[in-house]
This record gives sequence, C-alpha cells and structure tokens, in this order.
Amino acid sequence: MNSRWLAAALIAGSLGSAGIAAQSPTFRAETRLVVLHASVRNHRGELVTDLAREAFRVYENGRRQPIALFSRADVPVSLGLLIDDSGSMRTVRARIEAAALAFVRASHPLDEVFVVTFAARPRVVVQMTSDVHRLEEGIAAGDAMGGTALRDAIVLAQTYLQLHASRDRRVLLLITDGNDSVSTATMDQLREMSGHNETSIFAIGLFADSGDTRRGRRELEQITEITGGATYFPGSIEAIESLAVQIAALIRSQYTIAYTPLDQKLEGRYRTIRVEATGPGGRLSVRTRRGYWAMNAPSAVQ
Repeated sequence: MNSRWLAAALIAGSLGSAGIAAQSPTFRAETRLVVLHASVRNHRGELVTDLAREAFRVYENGRRQPIALFSRADVPVSLGLLIDDSGSMRTVRARIEAAALAFVRASHPLDEVFVVTFAARPRVVVQMTSDVHRLEEGIAAGDAMGGTALRDAIVLAQTYLQLHASRDRRVLLLITDGNDSVSTATMDQLREMSGHNETSIFAIGLFADSGDTRRGRRELEQITEITGGATYFPGSIEAIESLAVQIAALIRSQYTIAYTPLDQKLEGRYRTIRVEATGPGGRLSVRTRRGYWAMNAPSAVQ
C-alpha cells in the first residue's frame, strides 16, 4: 500500500471517531530550500549551543552547499506525543504519564502539542493545543491494553502534523516498550515518509536487553536516526522523567540551517545530507536528518 494512501486511511479512522473531518494530506518535498534542525555535541557528549554559522559545513550527495539561513534561536514547535498504550505498559503507566507531562512543561511555553496513544490501533486523544490542563486530562485517560501498532502511530502522527501544525518546526516524541506487532505500515513506508518532510522523531524505549526485544530496539533506532532524532534507553523506569526533560532541552537547543541546493533538478532521487561542525576543541558530532527526496510535492490524496 502506498504510504500516502495509508496515511489518509489512518487519519480518517482516528479523527473520524472524534467528529473531525479528515482532510487529504499533502507532503512537502520542495527542494528549493532544504531546512535542517541539528543538535551538536562535543567529545564528552555535552550539548554545544553557541556555534556561529561559520562553524558548519553542509554536504548534499558529497558536494558542499552554501548555507542560506542560520539560526540558534529557541523557537516554538509543533509537538506530537506518541504513547504506547499496550497491555505491557499497564504497570508503568503512571511513570509514563509523569514523564510526558514533564516533557511538555520543559518545552517552549508557546509550543502546540497533540497526543496519540496506540495499542492495536493508534488514535488522537488530544488535539493540537497549548493548554497543559487538556494535555494532563488526555494523557491520564489511557487504558493500557492490546497490541503495539507503533509504525501506524507514527504515520498517523506525521499526517496529523501535516494537516494541523502551525509551527515551522515539527517534532514527535515516542514512548514505547515493545516490538511492533500489528501495524499495517512498513519500515520502507516510514523511510519514504521521512524523506518527504522535516519532522524530527525522538523516542524513549523501555526495553529489556533480551533477544525478544533487540529487533524492536534496532527498529526504533532506525526510525529516529533517519529523521535526525535519537532513541534513548533508560536504565530504569525511575530515570524516564529526567530523560524526558533532557530531550526537551535538546530540542530547544537545536540549530536551524537551510540551504538552496546547487543542483536544482527534481530528478526524483534520494539525496543524502551530511553536516559537519568544528569548535575550539576540534570536530564536533552533529545529528540531523540524513536526506530527502528531490521531487515535486506529491499531489494530495483524493
């Protein structure tokens, strides 16, 4: 199934039950200006937040690109919280709720946030809002049961952002503890969708280090890394709240870098991106999305 048709079906199923008319999603794939959100760390793993434009070099398909726009401002974002509501989360649900709310409170006060929960199927339980009380009520209303439709939840959240986000920057935070067991969406479809938008995905994985969960850990890392996000595996459930606050701080400290590709053709191929940065202590570690599809924006799904 084409990822755009899948996205439309998921958003219609989730929002239709809430009495909201589903719209046809249109995905941005304009190559005239490529926008990147990058986090930078030094060799000790500490965030570096005071670099100037001259510290960065951007490469597309190995060719250096001139930076057109640069900012390190703390700007509001459109945020999606994706919370695993499967049966295995029941015993830790209170901790998850506390971490999700700590993340919201540590984020920019002008952020807009929505909440998706997922078990056998994903659903939007809190529509886009800046009202913390509404978010508290929606997060606390979960009822852990059923399977784990993780990939379907990401497709739904990505599509919801396309339809409803008013901020230029878009981020998802995913909290889960298990392998995807029931999704219709595939990893290939998630990769395709990630290449057509600028959403960064972060995740907290509550996985035991066992053979049964290693596949889930690897898949979660693949999903986040391709978007310039990251996956974190706390050593204990007690650490999840402080970790959520750290992720909020990382999001608020990212650099925004934009460039106009020297190659202006829209040949329909995937182009790789690499960003390098150098500070007083030498080369730094930069995390951003890995590439994009050089093609016209696909037509809206009818």
